[in-house]
Amino acid sequence: HLFDQYSIMGAPKFNPISDVISGTIMAATSVPQLIAYAETVGYAGYRGLTTAGAPLFAWGLATGSPWMNSGVTSLTAVMAKTDLGGEAYVAQYGEKEYVDLVSAYSLYIGVASIVMAVVGFGKLAGKVPSSVKAGFKWGCELGVLSSALPNGLYAFGSTLKAAVATSALGDVVTAVKTAIPGSNGISGVANIVYAISHPQSWDLVAAALFVACASFILTAKNFLPKWMPPGSEVVIATAAATAFSVYSAYEGGVVGEIPTLDSDAGISLFGVIKIPVELMDVKALLNVPIAERCFDGSMVKLFITAAIFSGVNFLSIVGIASGFESDNDVPWSAPRELIAQGVSNLAAGAVGSAPVSGSMSRSLVSRMTGASSQMGCIVTALLWIYMMPYMSVMSPTPKAALSAVIVSAVAKNVIMPKKIMALKGTDFVVGVATAATTAITSPTIGFGVGCIFYVAISFVVVAPKKKTA
Repeated sequence: HLFDQYSIMGAPKFNPISDVISGTIMAATSVPQLIAYAETVGYAGYRGLTTAGAPLFAWGLATGSPWMNSGVTSLTAVMAKTDLGGEAYVAQYGEKEYVDLVSAYSLYIGVASIVMAVVGFGKLAGKVPSSVKAGFKWGCELGVLSSALPNGLYAFGSTLKAAVATSALGDVVTAVKTAIPGSNGISGVANIVYAISHPQSWDLVAAALFVACASFILTAKNFLPKWMPPGSEVVIATAAATAFSVYSAYEGGVVGEIPTLDSDAGISLFGVIKIPVELMDVKALLNVPIAERCFDGSMVKLFITAAIFSGVNFLSIVGIASGFESDNDVPWSAPRELIAQGVSNLAAGAVGSAPVSGSMSRSLVSRMTGASSQMGCIVTALLWIYMMPYMSVMSPTPKAALSAVIVSAVAKNVIMPKKIMALKGTDFVVGVATAATTAITSPTIGFGVGCIFYVAISFVVVAPKKKTA
């Protein structure tokens, strides 16, 4: 029965009708997130729609979980943007080259994931200290918040960035980046500080939309009918904001025109089946100067960063799969899911998507809406691909509403980091240090520093004291 999966123990019995229903619900409720997370990556929101299907389809073919979903998440979006210096890169080289850069990064992450699966990394992923994971998660969520505020509180995100650049905070950002190369996160922190301390600079209409949508999404479960699936509140808020934009001639930032493929474009299977997906030139992606422009000319640094990204990504999958195992007794294989992560990232790179990972919210929705197998996420992927011609309905959607979708996913934990506050002693120190480093520098640097700091402080604490005469 639909919405019955919480009580199922063991892998559910295959039911194609349930999978079609679940996949359809997932496709409908996730569209606003696809656009919002594309904005977080740093390129046009419509790209989140045009590139989401292929990676999820590949994931559905490779994963062993009946419920786990993957895609660009708030975490992968902010990590990619920070690792690649998204804003500065777009300003210098343009969005098209940035899309190529992000796509190439997805390919490297895909390869790194598969290699790590082969060498047995999957078994080690669960050994990352909880203090490092808690701090890292908070630092990344602060980065997600900082990426959403410019379009949430201002008619156009560039307004906030320009204001910060000409303020005293701009000098602080410059000083930190000079002292600590790779500190891309400090710009986001400065955005938050400026926005909160200068409410008079907000755009009244954009800010009202943002606050209204975020408040509705965060509180909707208290009054919406219980039969409505998770994600319905996001669809309602986004639809209402879109209607407001159309009927009020909203002048702030919107999604804008969503291009469609030419009738002859796409992939043809056996000359019969036409799949409307535009492929990147993979050979050209391998020649993108990603190491030269983003990693100090070092391929070694690029591979290490891609490996760290892959490992951090996999922690999300471990958390989701472990939860299903404890709640529903559904077994899982770490090597297989790490390979699935790799395959889906290769597909992401091939169609121009940012790196993907396991999505906790979408996976929980799949379980709740009755998915019985991987067919559920395959149905979702196919709907995203074939329904693209009808997605122009999202063109007038205000970016302020999409920012509210993003903020609603992280606001509670950013304001009240319960997992960090629950840490004691040296674990608390490690958690705070990891959080601060992740927020100010980048997710990959923060995660690496957190692990090193944990080992160092553990060694100092357990080291035996020398006997005195």
